[in-house]
Amino acid sequence: MVRLSDEQYRSFTKFLEESSGIVLGDNRQYLVASRLNPHVQARGYSSLGELIDALCSGRDASLRAQVIEAMTTNETQFFRDGYPFEILKHVLFPEYQRNHGGRLRLWSAGCSSGQEAYSVLMTAQEYNDAGGRIEVEVLGTDISRNMIEQARTGRYHASSIRRGLSAERLKRFFTQIDAETWEVRPEIRRRASFRQHNLQDSFLLLGKFDVIFCRNVLIYFSQETRRDILTRMAEILNPGGYLMLGGSESIGRQVDCYKLVRTPHGTIYQLQS
Repeated sequence: MVRLSDEQYRSFTKFLEESSGIVLGDNRQYLVASRLNPHVQARGYSSLGELIDALCSGRDASLRAQVIEAMTTNETQFFRDGYPFEILKHVLFPEYQRNHGGRLRLWSAGCSSGQEAYSVLMTAQEYNDAGGRIEVEVLGTDISRNMIEQARTGRYHASSIRRGLSAERLKRFFTQIDAETWEVRPEIRRRASFRQHNLQDSFLLLGKFDVIFCRNVLIYFSQETRRDILTRMAEILNPGGYLMLGGSESIGRQVDCYKLVRTPHGTIYQLQS
């Protein structure tokens, strides 16, 4: 595996943080090389160092998106961790049914290939099947164009389907396309929309939300970037809105516009009034 020089690595980590917010830290040259070496020959460069030099100089405009795509971690699954969807079903959906006309708009930030967004909508359908009355609209965003394109299709390989989905949910919410492919049913899929979006960019065009899921995303950013994102998320939450972070993430003392809410199913943050 070809190593980068210290100068090239520093230049690359600076580029990656400024363009995507992702912080690599020290001694991650092997990760960079393993992700980018396949693109060296494909792009016609003689070495990884030459590719990095071209990237950081801006000489190859089309390379930027390809590199960010390669460095993005797209780990996800349906109903990941379980408890966020229990909080929706037993706490937030009943609240919005009682107090907000049964309507709720949710943002799945860093949605990868869409499993989280569709899990939210399946949870809403299960809530309604049990006698509830909630109408949920979900926007999923991700920095990766490839992930957004897959999310829009609602089609998943059997290996993805086996992670997190019960046989009951698979039968209820999916149609089998072939031996290895399943598709989210139209009545679920039509309630979700997806768009490419970098969390470094403005949130204002996304609209207002009642709930934001930003789970297992902020761990890749610097403390300063996390603070900025959390503050800007507060600005697009409706009064009393909620923010769900990943199990290993917390707001701590980074921002003071949220309060921690403990429920029997787990914790969530609410916008301070």
